[in-house]
Amino acid sequence: MIQLSASRCVRLLSKESECNRCELICPTEAIVVGTNPLPSINFYSCVECGACDAVCPSEALSLDNFSQTEFFFSYIEDEQNIISCRKNVPCIAALNIENIISMAVLKKEMIFDMGYCDECDIAHKCKPQILKNYEEASYILEAMESDAVIKLEDVKHKNSVETKESPTRRDFFSKATLKGAIKTKIEFEKEIQKATDELVEHTLQKSDIKLLKQKRIPDKRKLFFTAIKRVKKPSQFHVIEADELTFTSMKLLDSESCTACQMCYRVCPTGALTSDLKNSKIDFDPFLCIKCHICHDVCEPNAITLAPSYRVKEFFEPEVVNLIKFRVRRCDECGVSFSTNSVEALCYRCKAEEEEARELWGIKGDI
Repeated sequence: MIQLSASRCVRLLSKESECNRCELICPTEAIVVGTNPLPSINFYSCVECGACDAVCPSEALSLDNFSQTEFFFSYIEDEQNIISCRKNVPCIAALNIENIISMAVLKKEMIFDMGYCDECDIAHKCKPQILKNYEEASYILEAMESDAVIKLEDVKHKNSVETKESPTRRDFFSKATLKGAIKTKIEFEKEIQKATDELVEHTLQKSDIKLLKQKRIPDKRKLFFTAIKRVKKPSQFHVIEADELTFTSMKLLDSESCTACQMCYRVCPTGALTSDLKNSKIDFDPFLCIKCHICHDVCEPNAITLAPSYRVKEFFEPEVVNLIKFRVRRCDECGVSFSTNSVEALCYRCKAEEEEARELWGIKGDI
């Protein structure tokens, strides 16, 4: 069953967020992003392919019976290189691009079993995503000068038949514990949700509010960083097209348009965008960026934009870059310190109050 961790969803960070990747990839239209901040899920329609989990930039979605992180380690230890929906994944589309690259550089060879895709009911959405991931991963590996390869083959892997013994009375009573009863109750409630053919809306809980302010680096990025540390650096750091990279980015900031509102680095879920105690600057760490687009969505003057290219150097030698610096001054009205890149003498609160007063009094222009 698919689970949504509300505090991790970037849509909850701002009502301006336009992220709907889970809705677009879902092959059964079980996920709907409507007027509510959080996605709604029809558990009856969900086939648990895991594609939504893979494309979610902040790991807000997850499957009960499949963990990306656990699969990462089990696959690395596996003597075989095959990845198949009949062997070890619910669907190859359930693998995110970062883990694919990480596993490839550590295993040196990966085989995607595409043998069942053409006869699959969800191939119309999942197969194009698998091919897209394959092309992006191959492109990145080539730019890294890695000798790792990913292959698409019609293996049609078949599981070996396993015999299961029928349960005994002893097995039944061994599960009749408080812990077992609680687990059974949870599973029963999940089955009820699965049997209900309607969209289930997710709401914001008090526990989610506390977690919203926490900056969290996704596990897939941690695994990616760990894998890259074990890879030989390329002879030269290539520059790749930004459009070919879906999981991170470089940023540009227009100093003339920026209003120093602080929103971009306050809503950044990973801390890729940061400032100092005085709010006198905006720094950017490309390696922490998950390309969730939330900073762009909340920027009213559209001062922050995506760079057209990305330096592979950031994979091997991450470097924090300064996007802009501000002057910190005291407000002439209230005396509070604020950052600005203009000659404005009033802080944003006092300026807003003055504009409201002018509007109420019908005053136009300067007094």
